[in-house]
Amino acid sequence: MAGSVAKKCLNPLSLLTRRLSAPEFITQCCYHQKVVDHYENPRNVGSLDKNSKKVGTGLVGAPACGDVMKLQVEVDDQGKIVDARFKTFGCGSAIASSSLATEWVKGKTLDEALEIKNTDIAKELSLPPVKLHCSMLAEDAIRAALADYRLKQHDDQQEA
Repeated sequence: MAGSVAKKCLNPLSLLTRRLSAPEFITQCCYHQKVVDHYENPRNVGSLDKNSKKVGTGLVGAPACGDVMKLQVEVDDQGKIVDARFKTFGCGSAIASSSLATEWVKGKTLDEALEIKNTDIAKELSLPPVKLHCSMLAEDAIRAALADYRLKQHDDQQEA
């Protein structure tokens, strides 16, 4: 099915005989519907207080493609992630990957969140091979946010 849609979209004659708006063309040819959904309706956009001891912040980027992702997690006293926010500068796949990552980490413990792999994100969003770096960025952002949170906890214990 996807192959026939791609062939139809990439056929120059079909572009002459049928007019597609830019968003419709992108939806039908380039991105899976799950990516488009997260891009058009991103979940958990925003920021948390980076100075809070309960918030870990991960900022990662991919210079090759220009994507930059900030992901933050808020952890309660029992070690569960109660909130997550992101801000991403990049393509639709990068935005969708970070949006999905924030949904997946909520309600998990730190160790459970570390088990989220880029391959799981890529599979859920049906990312093509050329966009796998976006899911890798999301995994890196999760790890960076959790490392920042743990560093804050370690510093807090040393002060006490």
